[in-house]
Order: sequence, then C-alpha cells, then structure tokens
Amino acid sequence: MPGQKEIIFQGKKIRYTVIGQGYPVVLVHGFAEDSDVWKYQREELSKHYCLITPDLPGAGNSELTDTFSMELAADCILQILQQENIPNTIFIGHSMGGYITLAFAEKYPERLRAFALFHSTAYADSDERKANRQRGIEFIRTHGGYEFLKQSIPNLFSPESRISMSGDIKGMIEQYRYFNPLALIACHQAMMLRPDRTHVLRSFKKPVLFMMGKNDTAVPYEQSLQQSHLPRISYIHILEHSGHMGMWEEIEKANRALLSFLSGARVIDTE
Repeated sequence: MPGQKEIIFQGKKIRYTVIGQGYPVVLVHGFAEDSDVWKYQREELSKHYCLITPDLPGAGNSELTDTFSMELAADCILQILQQENIPNTIFIGHSMGGYITLAFAEKYPERLRAFALFHSTAYADSDERKANRQRGIEFIRTHGGYEFLKQSIPNLFSPESRISMSGDIKGMIEQYRYFNPLALIACHQAMMLRPDRTHVLRSFKKPVLFMMGKNDTAVPYEQSLQQSHLPRISYIHILEHSGHMGMWEEIEKANRALLSFLSGARVIDTE
C-alpha cells in the first residue's frame, strides 16, 4: 500500500515511501541526501510505476546503524523489498546510491530486471579521491556537517547551474543542515573502502543505464564513458548542462531518459 513506511533493520528504524502503481522501481539516493532528492522524479515516474524511495541509514527519517557499508545498505533495501513482497525490480542509484546498487547487483542479481547509474561509477576510489574524502572527514570533525555541506553542495552543480539555481542550492543546504555528522563520516569511510565493481557491469546480462553529466566533477564524464561499454546491454544518456545533480539541473530531460529506459528495459529479452 502507498505511503510512509518503516522496517526495523539491525535494531534501527529505516523509513521509506511507496507511491504510484505498476512495476516497482527503487530510487536510491546518494551521499548527504535523503529520498527527497528524487522529488522531481517522484511526481512524473509515479504516474507509470510504483516507486520505492528509502531513506538510507542515517539519512532523512532513518536511524544510523552501528556500522555502514554499501553491502549493508543493499541488505537494508532487500529487507524493504521483502516486506513489500517484491521479487524483482529496477534500481536507479544516484552517486553513492549507484555504489549501493552495484553491491545489490553483485549479491542479488536475480532480483534486478535492470539498473541505472545516475552520476555514479563502478570504479573504486583512486588514492587521490580517498585523500580528498579523508580531508572531508577531518573537516566535518572540526567544523561540523553544516559547514561541510555549505562548501560541498554548490560544487555538485555545473557552473551554469550555480548561477541559475542559486536559490535551489541554498534551499538544499538548509534542508540538510541538520544531517547527522556521524552519518556523513560513516558514508565517507564506506565509500573509501568500497571495492572496484566493474566485474558486476561485465557479468550483468540485463540493461544498464548510464546517466552522465557533461560537467560532473565528482564522477568525471570521461570515466562514465569508459565504463559504459562494459555491460552486455548499455543505455547512455548525456545531460549536457548538468554537473552531479542532473535530476535537479535538467529535470525534464532526466525524467524522459528514465522513463524511456524503464519502458525499454522491461521488454528486452535477456535470456
């Protein structure tokens, strides 16, 4: 049934929303976000699909688990699917949500009809990226989560969007100003430790969508192109004016691409 729901996962309350009717689609938010980051997709996609949008542990209305990893988050979503009696679905994962999607695809491929990496990558962190995350952890410990988000969130948008969407960006910063700093640190650490999962792309026999931002500095455009040839069935959509937040920066184009992928992925014979 539609509405706000919860599960108890590892002794913690995890909240999620079910909206719409039809084939089930899971929208997995990224780092320093919650399920509300998909607000512009919920309205359009729920006209055609049943959307499940969890708040990952430590985000939104969900409690932080004692430990956190991409694999743990995948198991958390599995429990949601079990509660909803959903045997198979399609995942759309943004950024860290894509890392979780890949972990889910590795552990439970039979439960996925397809998946999308929305500004995300199967590659592990480089040494430089790990060092940047460690600096982020130290900044959070010293200055708090709000100061970290004030510096990091604007950089997720393209230079063009930072000007045209300045009000939206300020709104996002204020929306997440009370984000649990322990959750931010736990996510940073988990992202640093996650393995390379390009083998998941190579072995997955069903459709994979790569949503790329031409101006994405978090997951560079060239890296997205490099991994897009790995799956057996690849869909590629380039958001020319987006950075790392294409679901906000180019709403209509992103929604059309997602709807097209969801419709096509369900009818492809992968046997």
